[in-house]
Amino acid sequence: MPKRKKTNGYARPVKTKRDYENAAAVAKRLSSQSDRDSAAELRLQSLLKQLEQYDDLEDDGDEHDPTDYGGPRRRWSDNGSDDK
Repeated sequence: MPKRKKTNGYARPVKTKRDYENAAAVAKRLSSQSDRDSAAELRLQSLLKQLEQYDDLEDDGDEHDPTDYGGPRRRWSDNGSDDK
């Protein structure tokens, strides 16, 4: 198995409940480490910021889901050319 690349200290945006739960677990693990390096500290701060932003979106209301793109609700295979 390839070795994991070092983290750059930044967290990706939290957009779904699953992302939130995973980010919270990582933040909890990082916060319990007493010997964090500067990249881990930056990542922890970034994770906490992303979690807070997600909480603010949840508090504002659920009228708009950030993962809802507003496009048509059909599969790519539904192209209408079943005339074979």
